[in-house]
Amino acid sequence: MKFNERILIVYVIVILGLMLSFGIVLAQYAQQTIGEIPGMEGSEQAAEASRNIWVLTLIMISVTAVTFFILSYQIFIRYVEPVRKATDTAEQLKQGNYRARTYDVAFGDAGRLGSTINELAKHLKELTSAQGMQETRLRAVINHMSSGLVLIDEKGYIQLVNEAFVDTFRHNKNHYLDCLYHEVIPYQEVQSVIEKVYMFESPSSQMLTIEKGIEKKFIQVNGAPIFKQDKRWQGVVLVFHDITGLKRLEQMRKDFVANVSHELRTPITSIKGFSETLLDGALEDRDMTEQFLGIMLKESTRLETLIHDLLELSKIEREGFRLSISELNMTDLVNDTVTLVEEQAKKKDIEIISDLETDVRYTGDATRLRQVFLNLISNAITYTPEKGSVEVRLEEQKDEVRVEVIDTGIGIPEEEIPRIFERFYRVDRARSRNSGGTGLGLAIVKHIMEAHGGSIQVKSEPGEGSVMTLIFHKESS
Repeated sequence: MKFNERILIVYVIVILGLMLSFGIVLAQYAQQTIGEIPGMEGSEQAAEASRNIWVLTLIMISVTAVTFFILSYQIFIRYVEPVRKATDTAEQLKQGNYRARTYDVAFGDAGRLGSTINELAKHLKELTSAQGMQETRLRAVINHMSSGLVLIDEKGYIQLVNEAFVDTFRHNKNHYLDCLYHEVIPYQEVQSVIEKVYMFESPSSQMLTIEKGIEKKFIQVNGAPIFKQDKRWQGVVLVFHDITGLKRLEQMRKDFVANVSHELRTPITSIKGFSETLLDGALEDRDMTEQFLGIMLKESTRLETLIHDLLELSKIEREGFRLSISELNMTDLVNDTVTLVEEQAKKKDIEIISDLETDVRYTGDATRLRQVFLNLISNAITYTPEKGSVEVRLEEQKDEVRVEVIDTGIGIPEEEIPRIFERFYRVDRARSRNSGGTGLGLAIVKHIMEAHGGSIQVKSEPGEGSVMTLIFHKESS
C-alpha cells in the first residue's frame, strides 16, 4: 500500500469517527432535552422520539460517510493515483525503459506532471534511438575499416580495437581491452610511436614489420593525440595501415627495372662484343666467325623473344584487352599443345603422359589458352631432369574444367611459390636462362587465366616435382 493511500484512509477514518461521535452526542443531547420537557417522561412518545432521533442521526452519518468516500475516491483517482503513476514511470525511465508512459487524463498539476513526464520519455526515446543509430553506424564504420584502429586513454589503457587490428595481430578483442598497451602490444615500434605522442602531444609514425611464417607484412603505424573541447588531454589514437601490397608493388617495380636492364644488357653486350671482335680481324678465321655469328644469332633471337613477351604481357595487362571468345574442344586443344612440345621432350628423354577426357567443351580464347598450356608444359619439361616424366590431365566436373600439369622436376621451395608469377622471377635462374626462357611465361599465364575468370593453383616440394592446376569455371566462360 502506497503512502498516499495510507494518509487518505487515516483521513477518512478520522472524519468518520468525528461524525459518529458528533451523532452520538447529538442523540444524547436530544434525549436529555426530551426528558426535560413536562409530560414527556416515561411516555411511549418520548421513547419513539428518541429512537427516531437515533435513526436520523445514523442515516445522516451514513450518507455523509458515503458522500465523503465517493469524493475521496474521486480525489484519489484524479490526483493521487496520477502522481503515483508518474512516480512509477519516472522510476522506469531512470532504469532505461523509455517506452514507459503515465496517465494523460489527470487534472491540474498532476495532469501537467504526467504530460511533462510523457514528453520527457518521448524525447529520451528519440535521443536514445538516434544515439543508438549513430553508435551502430560508427561501430560498423570502425569494424569495416581496412586499417587497424586502437584508442588508448590518458592512463595508457586500451579502450577500443577494431576487427582489422585483431585480424592483423591475432588474439581477440578481450585480450586487448582495458589492458595497458605495453603489456599486450609487444612491438617496440608501436610503443615508440605511443611514447612520442604522450611525450610531445603531436602526431608520430613509424614502420612496423611483422613476420608470419613465410609471409612478411609491412604496417605503417600512425599515432595522434586526442583532446577534449576544453583542450584537455584525453588519450591516443593509433591507425595501422597495411602497406604490404604497396611494398610488394614497389619491389616488383624495382625488380622489373633491374631485370629488364639485365636481360637486355646481356644479349646486347654479347652481340656488341662479338661484333667488335669480328671487326678487329676475326673475320679472317672462318671457324671463329661462324661460331661468333651463331652466338650472335642466338642472343638476338633471345632478345627478340624477350621483347615479344614484354609486348604480349603489356597487351594482356592493358585495360582494353579483350579475348576472342568461341566454343572450343579442350581435349583437342591440349592434345595439339602436347604435340608441339614432343620434340623438346625427346631431346631430354622425358616421357609425356596424356590423361584426357574426351570431348570436353569450353568457351574461351583458343589462341590464348594454347599459349597457357604451351608455357606450363614447356616449363615442366625444362625443369624436369632427363628420363623424367610430365603428365597432363584434363577432366570435366559439374561446374568447372580442370587441367593439371604434373612433373617430376626439381620442385619449388614453399617460400618461392607466391613469387613465381612475378615478371622475370626465376626459381633456377641459370637453368631458365640457358633454356632461353625470359621469366615472363608464368606472368602471362596468370593474366590469361584471370581474363578467363579462372585460377591457377601450385603444389610443389623441392626434389619431388610440381603440380600446376588450371581451373576454368563454366559460369565464367
